[in-house]
Amino acid sequence: MKLVYFLQVLAFLVNLDFVWAQAPSITQSIDMKSVSNPQLSPDGKWVAYTLTKTNWDDNTYDTDIWLASTITPERFQLTNSKKSNSSPAWSPDGKWLAFLSTRDDKSQLYLISPTGGEARPLTKFETGVTAFKWSPTGKQLIFSATVPDGKLDKERKEKYSDYEVVRDDYKMVHLYLLDSLANEKPAKPKALTKGEGFSVGSFVVSPDGQKIAFDASKNPDLINSHTSDLYVLTLGDTVTRKIVSLKGPDQNPVWSPDGQQIAFTTANENEFYFYTNRLIATVPVSGGTPKMLTNTFDENANLLEWTADGILFSGYQKTAAHLFRLDPATLKTECLTKPDNLIATQFTFSKDGRQMAFVGAMPNQYAEIQTSGVREFVSKTLTDMSAQLKPFKTATREVVSWKSVDGNVIEGILIKPANFDPARKYPLLVVIHGGPTGIDLPSVAADRYYPVEQFINKGALVLRPNYRGSAGYGSKFRSLNVKNLGLGDYDDVISGVDYLIGKGMVDKDKVGAMGWSQGGYISAFITTYSDRFKATSVGAGISNWATYYQNTDITPFTRQYLQGTPWDNADIYQKTSPISYINRAKTPTLIQHGELDKRVPIANAYELRLALEDKGVPVRMVVYKGFGHGITKPKPMRQVMEENYRWFSKYIWGESL
Repeated sequence: MKLVYFLQVLAFLVNLDFVWAQAPSITQSIDMKSVSNPQLSPDGKWVAYTLTKTNWDDNTYDTDIWLASTITPERFQLTNSKKSNSSPAWSPDGKWLAFLSTRDDKSQLYLISPTGGEARPLTKFETGVTAFKWSPTGKQLIFSATVPDGKLDKERKEKYSDYEVVRDDYKMVHLYLLDSLANEKPAKPKALTKGEGFSVGSFVVSPDGQKIAFDASKNPDLINSHTSDLYVLTLGDTVTRKIVSLKGPDQNPVWSPDGQQIAFTTANENEFYFYTNRLIATVPVSGGTPKMLTNTFDENANLLEWTADGILFSGYQKTAAHLFRLDPATLKTECLTKPDNLIATQFTFSKDGRQMAFVGAMPNQYAEIQTSGVREFVSKTLTDMSAQLKPFKTATREVVSWKSVDGNVIEGILIKPANFDPARKYPLLVVIHGGPTGIDLPSVAADRYYPVEQFINKGALVLRPNYRGSAGYGSKFRSLNVKNLGLGDYDDVISGVDYLIGKGMVDKDKVGAMGWSQGGYISAFITTYSDRFKATSVGAGISNWATYYQNTDITPFTRQYLQGTPWDNADIYQKTSPISYINRAKTPTLIQHGELDKRVPIANAYELRLALEDKGVPVRMVVYKGFGHGITKPKPMRQVMEENYRWFSKYIWGESL
């Protein structure tokens, strides 16, 4: 009896979601909280930030605003409504926080005291608020929003029901002014821009509060992002002038401290802006010839702020991320953050530009809200997200590198069990990021799409390759897969597999690959091109570049990477399409795709599924109803992860589905 009882208790413990010193379960991983969007108060004493948690009852990821002191250990939750609250922004005097909330369905502006209390609604805009900025006076707010339906639009819907004329029916985004914040009820905003001439993107108010600089494109369609130019609007008379109109996107304006110049990011008329470096440039507020400042910085420079000490921007440096200061006079660039392998993003600054807050992590650490001085970097951590990992024995991450087939050096993140045995050969699962200008980093984050910690706990190694085209390695590296998609990417992946096999770590007969978006495309290429893998998982992946081009919402991407259209360069479309190699396909393939995906339309998934079925290759396709390119709710995310876990358990470990 005692033995039976012991076995029953043991079985019960094994089936618990929480098991001490084991990897987090799929449900536990999805349940993990994360922090983002830190906003430092003007005096540098508080940081407002957002914390995202899983709401299983409503099947949502909910976000609330928290406050943390930069001086004491105090931190507390400021908002607590059923819907998400995001984008906190301090008033110039630090007495109020404005934020966006979906508590009334559409995203609206609210105002709350940082000491707590009820939030007060500032808008009830028909289409919801997209983004907002404080005026330096603290008495006004400027926001952007999609223009509501006019009389003719409503009459058309009433007469014909709803329909859309493709590449013709657009709803422009425009700027609006809230001139008084004292009303108890939402006030009617004043339109600052209007018409069909352009659609507003990012915007910022001048230091004296008299002007707004903004970027705007021909319309909000992604295929016209290259038409984005810079404008300046005078608040007094709402007169708008275009001051920059270079070919390609000119975006993200930032005012100089004296209000006489504007810094911005630009492609500098490079037509291949999807994979070449974006530069920081400046231009007088009255217009003129822009001056390029970051020609010697070989990565995308993410423009942040212009302070008395210089222009601040962030950027990736291989598998690290840092803050940089640029002297606009000498063009000298200086890295302000350390050590070299720090991963720091989402910077925000105090009013005097001397203090900053950011999201930071070191390798094998969970991202936290941190603060430091700008001139002297000494970081201080304000949150404790890593406490969620303490009950578990999580995997370790390290950066590895190898030479690809053509001699280019490729880096990747190798994830190993905590009790890794160098004398043992492990199954290997390759998890491939999207982009292609995405990047995998050695910091710790909760698993999504692919249950990495569960795979490691099951006895595998995981390799996340930063294949050619990835961010962080310079413009030349990002262009190595131009007219070479799939083929060059595969070489980078398989050479990484061979590198680990050569190290004696990997069982060459137990290798699988998976990825979402561009990672799904590379996985599809592996499916049809290679016989080296026991299983693949294609998430929202491209199977035929011609099919993709004809259906996607971002056609310039394809024209730039493949240097043409299917009508004038059919050979390269065929050469780089997984479907072209279908007669070689042998690899069992799981396909996962959002039903309403516009970025990689689901026709790609159906095309690959039918071809594999016709060729007798094991295939399983799962369609996620109501979702686009990403899976944005926790319950279907759990299904995505469990589906992948079962698929590789069958084909790598020989278990029954």
